[in-house]
Amino acid sequence: MKQRLAKIYDQIAQACQKCGRDPKEVELIGVTKYTDLAKVQQAIDAGLTHIAENRVQDAQGRFPALKMASGQVTKHLIGHLQTNKVKFAVELFDMIQSVDSLKIAQEIQKHAHKHQKVMNVLIQVNCSDEEQKSGVSQEQALELIDQIADFENIHVQGLMTMAALTDDETQVRAAFSGLRNLRDQARGVLNKKGRGEMKWLSMGMSGDFPIAIEEGANMVRVGRALFGSDH
Repeated sequence: MKQRLAKIYDQIAQACQKCGRDPKEVELIGVTKYTDLAKVQQAIDAGLTHIAENRVQDAQGRFPALKMASGQVTKHLIGHLQTNKVKFAVELFDMIQSVDSLKIAQEIQKHAHKHQKVMNVLIQVNCSDEEQKSGVSQEQALELIDQIADFENIHVQGLMTMAALTDDETQVRAAFSGLRNLRDQARGVLNKKGRGEMKWLSMGMSGDFPIAIEEGANMVRVGRALFGSDH
């Protein structure tokens, strides 16, 4: 596991060098969807500080069994969030990366307020315009961010997307650069409200994270390259 982690960090460093960025800017998130608890624990013990689950019910079963020092590991939800699971998501996760509707945001606000917690979220954007993918459209994203920025118990920290599963690098880059450009616009929306800093661009998986880094990603979600699985 240490070797796998080292290899991925090396790939991150190479991608950063290619575009003149500092590798320390990029956070690696280990996607644990298809792997077993033992491998997740090995990764944490080897120094992985961010883990992500696709489904709330999987996190409910797995997180309590992991040995994590307080504050050592940040837990992310990256899969589609159903309204009836929001309560548990707010309790379990440090960041919800898949907010894509006002309805979901309202539920998060309600439960975060109950727990006296400020929930860090990313807005999921469908930059590849694929019908089967979750995410708000690029055209509607700024309006959604403007609405959510008024919620006291939600902190919008950035954007998330998935590129199309294609070998066409031009198409992949277009999705990532589209999210970066949207982030720049979203910063203006939040600045007017005095809320958030749009710090994170979460994009890139095992097959395309070097491209994502070249296009501005500072969170990459890696499953297969780390655990032999991917989301």
